[in-house]
Amino acid sequence: MNKSFLVIIFIAIVSFSIASTSVAQEAHKANSATDTELVSETSTHNVAHELPNPLMVIPFVILLIMIATGPILYPHFWEHQYPKVSVLLGSIVVYYYWFILHNTLSLLHTAAEYFSFIALLASLFYASGGIMIKVDRKATPFLNVAILLFGAIIANLIGTTGASMLLIRPFIKINQDRIKPYLIVFFIFIVSNIGGALTPIGDPPLFLGFLRGIDFFWFIEHIWYIWLPTIALILIIFYIFDSRNKEYKEGREYSGKIEFKGSKNLIYLAIILLAVFIDPNVMSWVPNLQPSPIGIREIIQFGVVILAIKTSDEKILKYNEFDAEPIREVAFLFIGIFATMIPALQLISHEANVLGDKLTVGMFFWSTGLLSGVLDNAPTYLNFLSAALGKFGLDVNTAADVKEFMNIDYIFLQAISVAAVFFGAMTYIGNGPNFMVKSIVERAGIEMPSFFAYVYRYSLPILIPVFILVWLVFYF
Repeated sequence: MNKSFLVIIFIAIVSFSIASTSVAQEAHKANSATDTELVSETSTHNVAHELPNPLMVIPFVILLIMIATGPILYPHFWEHQYPKVSVLLGSIVVYYYWFILHNTLSLLHTAAEYFSFIALLASLFYASGGIMIKVDRKATPFLNVAILLFGAIIANLIGTTGASMLLIRPFIKINQDRIKPYLIVFFIFIVSNIGGALTPIGDPPLFLGFLRGIDFFWFIEHIWYIWLPTIALILIIFYIFDSRNKEYKEGREYSGKIEFKGSKNLIYLAIILLAVFIDPNVMSWVPNLQPSPIGIREIIQFGVVILAIKTSDEKILKYNEFDAEPIREVAFLFIGIFATMIPALQLISHEANVLGDKLTVGMFFWSTGLLSGVLDNAPTYLNFLSAALGKFGLDVNTAADVKEFMNIDYIFLQAISVAAVFFGAMTYIGNGPNFMVKSIVERAGIEMPSFFAYVYRYSLPILIPVFILVWLVFYF
């Protein structure tokens, strides 16, 4: 694991070097560009750049295909070589942007997003790994529903990542005598995604909206009546699934006790969550470290990683079967995902803004949602939020315009917010915690459905009908 973080820090240094040597040159180009076809950058800088060649989406497609097929068709190669494959495909796009387009600001912005992403996941992963929750009760459909509902609620307080990392191990332990893939899939649906739709803490897309000027409590005020029936419906479907699982270990007695250990790691969780708000856009006194891709927030969260590694109770880690491989896998794969999706996101951003006036609320819902399932849902959210504001002549990077947009017609903002969070559950890569949960479960010896099997066995037959109902009731 130490090698993984050395690689990550090395990339940070390279990114800083890129930014330091070329940010002034890029700013000059952005100011003088007049005759080139331009596309609005999905960043706080909102800098215009030449559109990438559509062929540059190929590395992203190849990476997705290999993530989907590698564990099935060539598992030995994939298990040992996925870091090299991910970095190589990402390097193709980095080379194109750096040396062909001379667009280093896009690389810098993506590096900043990646480090924000991995700092949060890694810190929550290590902090929660030192917490033991032991529930000595018989696994029943009702108990499982209660756990999933509890996870959905606390996802809005500690984020979908925090809730997932905190609850996935005890959820596995409770159901160890009857564990099946559907249990984990529904956990991803509810705790890792849909549950976190009520606050900016819940899911990264909503936090980006908060940074742009959306009121903190706007989401719970305008989404709770969509969130509640959606969660209820999926829990009912889960209850039907779980009621058919009759595999129990005979003769086992349960004390009914709930045991909790590792309370100091709760302090680490609190520090991580407080660090989320240590952002120059939220608190004016926070120093802006640009052009560095790592800010004060990420420094604090990486610091918690080191602290948790050194101080977590070894007995708790052993009970949790804690292993660093899941965060290593996520760290390497998402280097490739973040890098290769740059041209895809910019092309989508261009089309969304061109078609903004023609897009209805329903179109925003489905386009934001379906793309959030295969792309990182945070930048996808920003792209379509920008397009929606553009319909009314407003700018996503101006807080006053965002607040005006909230008052003009909240339904566009609601549809985009709901879709970005809900549809993140469609694939393993739709949201960061999804892949983390999958990796933790597989390290525990539980076989999970492949990328495609997850989609056609669970997402399509379960989630899509639910999302169609949401669309028909609220956005048709």
